[in-house]
Amino acid sequence: MPLKQTKLHLPKNVKELKGKAATGVSLHCHTQHSKEMLDFVPHYANKLPVISYFWKREQVRYLARTGKRIDFSEAYWLPPLSEKQVYDIETEQINEAGLDAIVSLTDHDRIDANLAISDVVANEAAPISMEWTVPYSYGFFHVGIHNIPNDDPDSVTEKLLEFTFVEESRKPGRLDELLQMLTEIPGLLIVLNHPLWDIELVGKERHRELLNGFLQDHGRWIHAFEVNGYRAWSENKAVIELAEAWDIPLVTGGDRHGCQPNTVINLTNAKSFAEFAEEVRVDKHTEVVLMPEYKAPLHSRQLQSFSEILKYYPEFPEGRRRWFDRIHYDVLDGHGVRPVSVHWDRGGPAWLQAAVWTLGVVGQPKFRPFFRIFMKAEDRVPAEINLETFQIAEKDEDTSPTLTPGSVPGAP
Repeated sequence: MPLKQTKLHLPKNVKELKGKAATGVSLHCHTQHSKEMLDFVPHYANKLPVISYFWKREQVRYLARTGKRIDFSEAYWLPPLSEKQVYDIETEQINEAGLDAIVSLTDHDRIDANLAISDVVANEAAPISMEWTVPYSYGFFHVGIHNIPNDDPDSVTEKLLEFTFVEESRKPGRLDELLQMLTEIPGLLIVLNHPLWDIELVGKERHRELLNGFLQDHGRWIHAFEVNGYRAWSENKAVIELAEAWDIPLVTGGDRHGCQPNTVINLTNAKSFAEFAEEVRVDKHTEVVLMPEYKAPLHSRQLQSFSEILKYYPEFPEGRRRWFDRIHYDVLDGHGVRPVSVHWDRGGPAWLQAAVWTLGVVGQPKFRPFFRIFMKAEDRVPAEINLETFQIAEKDEDTSPTLTPGSVPGAP
């Protein structure tokens, strides 16, 4: 079934985009200001071969030493690049395609990078935005809030972050009030980021239930769903099908944390972000691009990003050069959350240093042919979009579509 609301481009090289639009829009970019939580570490450390043995041993030692279990609930890491570096890399890729560039930096629950970049780049090309963590029921969602008014951005973000971090503020109806407030701001765009990703690690079935509930309760305020540059094609395909069923437009978001530009961008003839946002909100027709790099094996690209995150940067300021300068944790010494480099001179125990070195090696692009061999058929991006078949659920006049077990890749 052809897509009604979205035109999808799959260029073999960026030069093919020249003349197809005036502007490329890059959404969902993370900078050194973005606090990335580490609460997922135990989940994956317990599953990885070899690492799981050392991880369990370290847990026993920590418990014996401190009397408490290792707690990652307040631990976080920071991406390596500054806001200007990220903006320049995104702009360069779009300009190479013969397009003017608009770049929306979206750090987690912070606008520090946006305020800093606004000193050197006009708001029309670099709006004030953030990735807002929205608690909902037993989980949460990440919502891209793009183009917060630059005359007084703190008044908006303070209300949003109070809902995120102050449980007492989450009174019935409050989330609708905040989303309505945002919708009433001209030129602002609300995007549900990676909607099918089980980011809470509650399992696909429970995440589907959570997403169904969220969309039934608050879907009317969402302007677009996101096709995410760091999610598999099978998942993004399901997001496209869901968006078509809900009559909600699609935009792309690269979700980059390392040094590579976003592998997905948006095409438009708009000259400013506000114009692009109105195009999505009013026309509800979008053009999105999966860049050639998106076709590379996802695990290989993820490992390359990990290797860049863990890389040593001698040109960086003191205190940000090493990966363990950029990871923060509370070792219960009375000083609170601090960089782990305060406690480690060389990057922690030998087994952890070996694991970091291994990630750096296998994350190199020369290993991609190996990963390509093991790519699942459903995760291979088609050479031409007309070779892909989309299954769009019919929308009833009185009810909105819901996710069924077959709606999500890998569901039972």
